[in-house]
Amino acid sequence: MAAVALLAIVSCTAVSCGSGTSKQGQSAPAAHATANSTVLEVDSLLKNAETLVGQPVVVEGVCTHICQHGGGKIFLMGSDDTQTIRIDAGEKVGKFTPETVNSLVRINGTLNEERIDEAFLSQWEAQAKAQHGTAGSSCESDQKARGETPVNSVEERISNFRKRIAERQAKEGKNYLSFYSVTADSYEIL
Repeated sequence: MAAVALLAIVSCTAVSCGSGTSKQGQSAPAAHATANSTVLEVDSLLKNAETLVGQPVVVEGVCTHICQHGGGKIFLMGSDDTQTIRIDAGEKVGKFTPETVNSLVRINGTLNEERIDEAFLSQWEAQAKAQHGTAGSSCESDQKARGETPVNSVEERISNFRKRIAERQAKEGKNYLSFYSVTADSYEIL
């Protein structure tokens, strides 16, 4: 699982974020899903994410960014820019359309958790050394959604993650960081 998570971090800007035909809307499934599901705002989803992992969710927020490498990812913002979640286009969506940016968007999908722990960081560090410090670049929006501070190198990112893990260990007894995203089955621009 750590290898998959590492690959996701490394590939955000190195590889196309998605491809395929645009499948905007899917309004009939979205309407059906919302009739049976509670629509969550981004803040509420993030607050309750630990209990919703692996479950279908419906979330609404303003799209602040679309990945320019194929439209396979967007970012929804809640009450402010510290409340942001990454949305990955699922197989049914393919990619998001440019019209999503600066629009209120409703996503139907599954909530995922990515955990970053020491084993993950050690593997990332080794890969970065093998690739002369280039492994692990990711887009600015992805870093912002993870609460990362701007850095000048992969080594700094890894060091910052270690500090954050140590802080969480001291506060909550958890030796990992959790980052949440949604894999979209459908979406609708409201």
